[in-house]
Amino acid sequence: MYKTSSGSSLGPGGLDLSEAFFKPIKSAVPPSPTKRHTKISVIGAGNVGMAIAQTILTQDLADELVLVDAKPDKLRGEMLDLQHAAAFLPRTKIHASVDYAVTVGSDLCIVTAEARQIPDESKLNLLQRNVALFKGIIPPLARYSPDSIMMIVSNPVDVLTYVAWKLSGFPSNRVIGSGTNLDSSRFRFLIADHLDANAQDVHAYIIGEHGDSSVALWSSISVGGVPVLSFLEKQQIAYEKETLENIHKAVIDSAYEVISLKGYTSWAIGYSVASLARSLLRDQRKIHPVTVLARGLYGIEGGDVFLSLPSQLGRGGVLGVTNVHLTDEEAQRLRDSATTILEVQNQLEMSFIQGTLPLGSLSFCTSFPLLCFCIFMAIEIHFGVGDHPFFW
Repeated sequence: MYKTSSGSSLGPGGLDLSEAFFKPIKSAVPPSPTKRHTKISVIGAGNVGMAIAQTILTQDLADELVLVDAKPDKLRGEMLDLQHAAAFLPRTKIHASVDYAVTVGSDLCIVTAEARQIPDESKLNLLQRNVALFKGIIPPLARYSPDSIMMIVSNPVDVLTYVAWKLSGFPSNRVIGSGTNLDSSRFRFLIADHLDANAQDVHAYIIGEHGDSSVALWSSISVGGVPVLSFLEKQQIAYEKETLENIHKAVIDSAYEVISLKGYTSWAIGYSVASLARSLLRDQRKIHPVTVLARGLYGIEGGDVFLSLPSQLGRGGVLGVTNVHLTDEEAQRLRDSATTILEVQNQLEMSFIQGTLPLGSLSFCTSFPLLCFCIFMAIEIHFGVGDHPFFW
């Protein structure tokens, strides 16, 4: 196991210098049990995983940061590179290992690992391999950190959050996906850019699937507390629905543009996930559009589906889902988005029924074909690269 070299032991004999270097305080008592030691584990040391790790460090969100990846040399290199910046960062212990035991006692587990797409591979086939990959990731995380919050960043994030929920056995409030938190940031940026305003003064949400069927909530957009559409109507300022649809399309296409230009996305998703980590671990109770269990909400029925809804986040995970007013059209689009995700889940479950049990049974590695998949995947898996057919 690779561990940080920033501990107190030095030299081949492991000489402990801390007690000799510092004089102990007489009659000292241990730290108060109410003082939390925050530990975050990031699974996948690719472009996205490392952007998340770097942002977590610079924002001083953890006392201990753990990196896990399948490639030990790259993993150790990334760990050392971060450790060498210790003089410029808040003090954080950094560990790295291919062994999930290093994640024990984590407060937050962030999963960015995913399978690399094979040329001409269908999205369903890629999704099946990601599910098999998750079977090797989620159970050990849940076993070593049974009280943690699990955040899924791997794509397709909505379906894989559902898979993580099933595999972990965690309550649904402690399994979330990064969802449309970044989409909403892009949305706010584009609106602010149109109005020459600060994006932080724009309140706007993208909800539903993190993908093509996402829903832009135009009816609830406000800038500086002013509802945008009602303001335009009162001022008799004409606008075309096509203009609004083009802005939403620009949100969806923006990740593809970044990928086409630089090969992957990383920094924006890094800041997005760090903002979620801050709200969760510091009990900020802020509202974020993240992937949550949506069955029974906003008229969504038909099965256990995870998609993005504006949710209050705190130390207990998802504390609640906000009652945002939706127009009839927005509500229907949200239900259509849920149907799109459920169709993918149903395809996924059907692919495991022959010779095995459905996805909900957590027993899909009992079939020989999938066992072959797992063996193949051990050769082909690449963690968290960020250059995939789905987008961040």
